[in-house]
Amino acid sequence: MSIKTAFIFPGQGAQYAGMGRDLYDNSLAAKRIFELANKILDIDIAGICFNGPEDALNRTDVSQPAILTHSLACLEAIREKNPKADLYNICGASAGLSLGEYTALAFAGAMSYEDAIKIVRKRGEFMQYACDLKPSGMSSILGLDREKVAEACKAAESAGVICMANFNSPGQIAISGDLKALEIAGQKAKELGAKRVMPLKVAGAFHSALMQAAREKLEEELKKIEIKKPVVPVVSNVTADYVTEPAMIRELLARQLMSPVMWQDSMERLGREGYRKFYEFGPNKVLTGLLRKIVPDAEGVNVEKFTDTSAAF
Repeated sequence: MSIKTAFIFPGQGAQYAGMGRDLYDNSLAAKRIFELANKILDIDIAGICFNGPEDALNRTDVSQPAILTHSLACLEAIREKNPKADLYNICGASAGLSLGEYTALAFAGAMSYEDAIKIVRKRGEFMQYACDLKPSGMSSILGLDREKVAEACKAAESAGVICMANFNSPGQIAISGDLKALEIAGQKAKELGAKRVMPLKVAGAFHSALMQAAREKLEEELKKIEIKKPVVPVVSNVTADYVTEPAMIRELLARQLMSPVMWQDSMERLGREGYRKFYEFGPNKVLTGLLRKIVPDAEGVNVEKFTDTSAAF
């Protein structure tokens, strides 16, 4: 089986103040992406990426378009630096973690960069709106398998909404829900042998039933943008399977807000199909780190700075 290459894109939480500055300063193509985002969003998203402050960058409605913009800027810097590199020929499949799925779809030509920036800002606003309706949160549970995390959630059901929200890698699962239910589930997870239970710095219970209000709003916005068949196969967070039809892409993007992110399953799928080289475009190296635990013999290459664009292809 020949080695295949996939492109992967990070989700919320990967952001940091200073991200993208060197791309903006050294690549005209990357600079155009940041300036496009500034114009579309009518805020200085570039300035927030480069300078913070952290509390502004970490806002759900800011961090999501910021990360997407940085990832797209990485792609365009590579195209500028290596004009002979046909990214669609190099890449056999694409995927993104939660928010990153929009970046994957934009790269794959399923939606325009402009629409991706617009819809991701709306998505962040809607998720923040849903979070403001009721106090909620997420926690990461380390060292338990899915069955035991499910058992921990089951023990907390009487206290409110609680569910498994992100299957990130073996032994790393995020849970999401009402604050009291999270507390009880976390305690039960420790009793079942969890190595750590870490509250996550997020606005609320992403990928849970508490995102219903956000899903309804997002469904309406998704109807307003053009979605095409992707040029490169994209793996859906919801199904860990390829999604190609525009109508199904719309449906799954809306469902994603309330469904668990099947990231481990998605990477295992690509691993079974012979993918052994993964380029992660965007801030930090979160997905590259997870990849080592999911497909241990795969090579992960992070592209987030201008210097990375020279060695990438």
